[in-house]
Amino acid sequence: MNLNVEFVDDTYNYIYERRGGFYFLYLRREIPWGAYTEVFFNCFSFYLVGLSAAKLLTESGLNVVLLEANDRVGGRTFTVRNKQVKYVDLGGAYVGPTQNRVLRLSKELGIETYKVNEVEHLIHHVKGKSYPFKGPFPPMWNPLAYLDYNNLWRTMDEMGKEIPSEAPWKAPHAEEWDKMTMQDFIDKICWTKAAKSFATLFVNVDVTSEPHEVSALWFLWYVKQCGGTTRIFSTSNGGQERKFVGGSGQISEKIMERLGGRVKLRKPVVRIDQSSERVIVETLDHELYEGKYVISAIPPALGLKIHFNPPLPPMRNQLINRIPMGSVIKCIVYYKETFWRKKGYCGTMIIEDEDAAIGLTLDDTKPDGSFPAIIGLLLLFSCRKTRLCELYAKVLGSEEALHPVHYEEKNWCEEQYSGGCYTAYFPPGIMTQYGRIIRQPVGRIYFAGTETATEWSGYMEGAVQAGERAAREILFAMRKIPDSEIWKPEPESIDVPALPITTTFWERNLPSVPGLLKLIGFSTFVTSVAAAGLFAYKKGLLVRN
Repeated sequence: MNLNVEFVDDTYNYIYERRGGFYFLYLRREIPWGAYTEVFFNCFSFYLVGLSAAKLLTESGLNVVLLEANDRVGGRTFTVRNKQVKYVDLGGAYVGPTQNRVLRLSKELGIETYKVNEVEHLIHHVKGKSYPFKGPFPPMWNPLAYLDYNNLWRTMDEMGKEIPSEAPWKAPHAEEWDKMTMQDFIDKICWTKAAKSFATLFVNVDVTSEPHEVSALWFLWYVKQCGGTTRIFSTSNGGQERKFVGGSGQISEKIMERLGGRVKLRKPVVRIDQSSERVIVETLDHELYEGKYVISAIPPALGLKIHFNPPLPPMRNQLINRIPMGSVIKCIVYYKETFWRKKGYCGTMIIEDEDAAIGLTLDDTKPDGSFPAIIGLLLLFSCRKTRLCELYAKVLGSEEALHPVHYEEKNWCEEQYSGGCYTAYFPPGIMTQYGRIIRQPVGRIYFAGTETATEWSGYMEGAVQAGERAAREILFAMRKIPDSEIWKPEPESIDVPALPITTTFWERNLPSVPGLLKLIGFSTFVTSVAAAGLFAYKKGLLVRN
């Protein structure tokens, strides 16, 4: 595998350029000995994509090699182990109902799940006060705010039903919605400050980006393919219901054990050449690999770190230049005891405060009650341990929050082989122009990555779906399976069944704020309504632009 430069230059006319790093999984043979390998994986630290694809192909009888840029596997899952925390997930961690592929994979590997604590009350902190509540969303006591909230969730879910999960650019209103940012959408739908504020938090928490940065079409698709507004935001019966005992990093580590020497660490890919019969892959340390196919299991933007020969098609090149990564720092504060539970709180805090960099926290205590901790996701880089503890003390109403015993954090924007977290997002106008390119192969290069998933994209579930789909595309290209098996449906998990998301009659039929005003405006009470509207406006309840 360690080839001299002269041999390769003479034969393949290689130009050695030191550029970034990628993981590639290829079906390959090693030069010059001819040990036949059929698929290579290029995995730039991307969840479970490359490993799940490699596992499936290996089990199908193919010889694979996975080139991992980092010194560890797991990508955006990252389990740290030390005596202060036992284990902690500093990257992707959560799993829940309808995430059936990753549940199937973890069960096969002998990894158990446990429910994130939500027994006690959640907290909604707004306007400097904390309000306990139960359920996925905090209640609204102001009638206008309630109507506005209800209409926001209802409208998002109804619009999502129009968007095909596998091809959002084919939605009937795709062009119109793609020209809008989520900020435009919020300003158009929401009439009250309360609904506008919570809608902004909803975007921040779900995609670690600001509403003005993301396309409304892309965000509505993202929420839809995660099961809708309630499923994506909820802990119980939602995307954050469970974690893995021992940490999510075990999934990657156990697959790596099964693959054995097929996984090569510290092998960033800098060049892919498919100008001849075989695909040639060069790593940063000038090792060369040859194979029949490549699966690129990296975020789209990291394709800019690789030199392709022949060059990528113009549309693919434009796509990877136009979809950036979200930005987030994961922070875990450890305490001597779970004092919040003693106060009747479960540890989930929804925080609406102009000075708060964190909008959502969850209990991160171990399932046996040890290592009490609260986890939060920072969208700002200026906030750290002291300010977090001060914020928690204010929201929980407890001085104990000011005295942590340990602190862990992970800034994912520092990771050169991830580029950010959780996922790449589509700015306005990009989905309809370039979205259809996201999964299209280029020659013998097949693209995976959680961004290419059609269910739970951005989560571990999406990573597994994307990896297995790309692997089946190669199996189909080799005539080992029919094309009908490429998008293989996944049976529901027996151990983590999904309860249906239901709505009440009133949630389906209550009017929106403008609908109510229009309705009342035709009545004999128009004068009273006008007075009430003026009062609400002066109090800042109505902020319609």
